[in-house]
Amino acid sequence: MAIVAGVNIPDNKRVEIALTAIYGIGPKQAKDVIGEVGILNNPRVKDLTESELNSIRNIIDKDRIIEGDLRREVNMNIRRLIDIGSFKGTRHRKNLPVRGQRTRTN
Repeated sequence: MAIVAGVNIPDNKRVEIALTAIYGIGPKQAKDVIGEVGILNNPRVKDLTESELNSIRNIIDKDRIIEGDLRREVNMNIRRLIDIGSFKGTRHRKNLPVRGQRTRTN
C-alpha cells in the first residue's frame, strides 16, 4: 500500500478514488491533484511510479489542509460556536440537527 499524508491508500483502486480515502480530499480535489501531477488515464495506484507518488505527496502536503489539522479546525469551529452560546452551538451541544431540519417526524 502506498502512504500519502500518513494514510494507507489502497493499491487496487484507481488513483482518483484512492485519494478520497484521505480525510479532506473529495472527488474534485483528487481530480485536481491528478491533473497537477500530469497523470493520464487514471491508472491504479499500484501502476504509479515512485516519482509520481512523490509528486502527489508533495502537492497534497504543500497546498491542502487535511487529516488531523482539518479535523482539529472543524472541532475548534464547533467548540467556538458552543462557547459563544449561539443557536448553532446549542444545537450542537444537544446533538440536534443544526441546519433547520425537522425533528418532529423523520
